Amino acid sequence: MKTVAFQTYGCKLNFSESSDISRQFIEAGYSLVDFKGKADVYVINTCTVTQLAEKKCRTAIRSSIHRNPNAKVAVIGCFSQLRPEEIAQIEGVDIILGNKDKHLLLQYIETSTQPLVQGCSRGEVEPIRDDKNFVASFSSDDRTRSFLKIQDGCDYFCTYCAIPFARGRSRSNTIAQILTDVDKIAAKGMKEVVLTGVNIGDFGRHQGETFEGLLRALEHSSIERFRISSIEPDLLQNSIIDFVASSQKLMPHFHIPLQ
Repeated sequence: MKTVAFQTYGCKLNFSESSDISRQFIEAGYSLVDFKGKADVYVINTCTVTQLAEKKCRTAIRSSIHRNPNAKVAVIGCFSQLRPEEIAQIEGVDIILGNKDKHLLLQYIETSTQPLVQGCSRGEVEPIRDDKNFVASFSSDDRTRSFLKIQDGCDYFCTYCAIPFARGRSRSNTIAQILTDVDKIAAKGMKEVVLTGVNIGDFGRHQGETFEGLLRALEHSSIERFRISSIEPDLLQNSIIDFVASSQKLMPHFHIPLQ
C-alpha cells in the first residue's frame, strides 16, 4: 500500500481543502501517515500571508525531501500560486499546483512519470484571478468538528492583501449543496460545523443568495452547532446579529477582522 503525508499551513480553509484532498488519496488506496515519518508522497499545502509562513513552507518542503529522496513531493496552495518559480528552484520538488488545480493533485501523482510543475518545467501555474469555479470541501479528520468551505476568493483587492491574487475573486457554493454536505458531515458523527471561507459575508452574492439566508437554512439542518469563522464588519448586518442571538444552533460569537 502506498503512503501519503500532508502538512498544512495557514487558514481553516486550507485545512478543509487538505482534508478533502486526503480523502481522495484514501479512496484510491493510499494510507495516510504522519508527515514527520517516511511516506511515498508528501503534500505541502502552503500559505503566503506572511514571510514567516513562507519560510515554514520552504522548511517543510526540504525536510520531506530529506526524509525520503525517492518520494514524490507536491507543493500546492497560495505560496504555489504566487511564487511557483521560487519553489521550482528547490531540487526534489515534483509537482507544483496553484489553488485552481490543487484538487487534481491525485490525478497528477498517478499519471506523471517525470517531475512536473503544473504540467511544465518553467514554474508556471494556471492563473486564478478570474476563475469562477467553486470547489466544495470539508474536513473530516476531527471526531467532533468539521471545517466546511462555503465561499472562496475576495473582490476587495485591499492594498496590503495578496489573497485575491492567490485565491481569485469571490465565489460560493449553493445553499442546497451546503445542506447536502452538512448531512454528510452529520452522518460521520460530527456535532459541530465551522463555516469557513475567505470573505464569507459575501456568500451567495453572485447567485442571488445571501449569508443570512444560509444561516436560516442551517437552523433546520442535522448538525447541532455552527460557528462563523470570521466575517468582515461591513457585511455583518443587524439582521444577522439578531438572528444569531436568537438561534438555537449558531454559537453567539463573531470574529471580526478590523485591519
